[in-house]
Amino acid sequence: MKIVRNLLLIALFTLAVGTSFISCKDKDDPVDLIGNWLELADFGGDARHEAVAFSIGEIGYVGTGYNGDERLNDFWAYDADRNNWTAIATDTALKPRTGAVAFSAGGKGYVGTGRDNQNELKDFWSYDPDLNKWTRIADIPVDRYGAVAFSISNIGYVGTGYNGSTLLDFYAYDPSVNLWIAKANYPSKVREAVAFVLDNKGYVCTGEKNGTPIDDFYMYDPATDTWLGKRRIDKVSDESYDDDYNIIRQKAVAFTIGGKAYVTTGDYSGLKSDVWEYDPVNDLWTEKSIFEGQPRNNAVAFSTASGRGFVTTGVNGSAAFYDDLFEFKPLDDFNEDD
Repeated sequence: MKIVRNLLLIALFTLAVGTSFISCKDKDDPVDLIGNWLELADFGGDARHEAVAFSIGEIGYVGTGYNGDERLNDFWAYDADRNNWTAIATDTALKPRTGAVAFSAGGKGYVGTGRDNQNELKDFWSYDPDLNKWTRIADIPVDRYGAVAFSISNIGYVGTGYNGSTLLDFYAYDPSVNLWIAKANYPSKVREAVAFVLDNKGYVCTGEKNGTPIDDFYMYDPATDTWLGKRRIDKVSDESYDDDYNIIRQKAVAFTIGGKAYVTTGDYSGLKSDVWEYDPVNDLWTEKSIFEGQPRNNAVAFSTASGRGFVTTGVNGSAAFYDDLFEFKPLDDFNEDD
């Protein structure tokens, strides 16, 4: 694993936070959390953070971001069946950027928004894996970074984020007509949130507004173009279900496996390693075994078509950038030797 930054800074940072870092399962802890993380082949490019990720079939794609020296526009493909990374085409017209979004639809990947060295961006690009080629598509109407994106039934959805103020607008992209269509606004202004899809519904949670963490949680139904409030992700009720909730954070990642969603990493009063599983049937969250890599924020995650979930890249404060790759096995017992 390549960790990029000054070694002295890493040492100082380790001394500062080392006492707060715990292993995946404390032997003295009476509660044994379920779930195991497998460390796989390191990401093929530079260690980085604020990248994007999408998947097509069993291939995950990761690119853009910041490596500590410059913003990037390279992309790498991860073959989940073979556990290896391969560089894919780079289009020099696709500006290096951070804080962008990505989704896949109809067998292609889509990347856009973010910020370069000077401005927020609204350009969007399509990647065709059969041709190994990028093509510029219609710009999203409003530039932004720190937004969220997901896709349902080959339609991409992008919204929220920041461009001088926090945003709540949402747009749908239809590849068949190369057109963005305004959709119902997200009910709460937010940036640096996460999004995921379960049973053809989009979900958005976590994030912050003006430095305040958001505990809102909403589900989007594309059939009715409506947002439905779900139970909040903090200890806010008089019932017992949320007594142990500690889900609020920003700059986290989310992925799905087997009809459930997982949120991990990020930061809220410090870097986070806990993992939370969302059950949409009961609208409840359950804590799982913690992420076994170093605590970080601004990582990326993706899920493959067969239902495998992965987390890679990210940054630990300003001291270390990561290129390690982990797969989560939500039903397995913790094994510290993996």
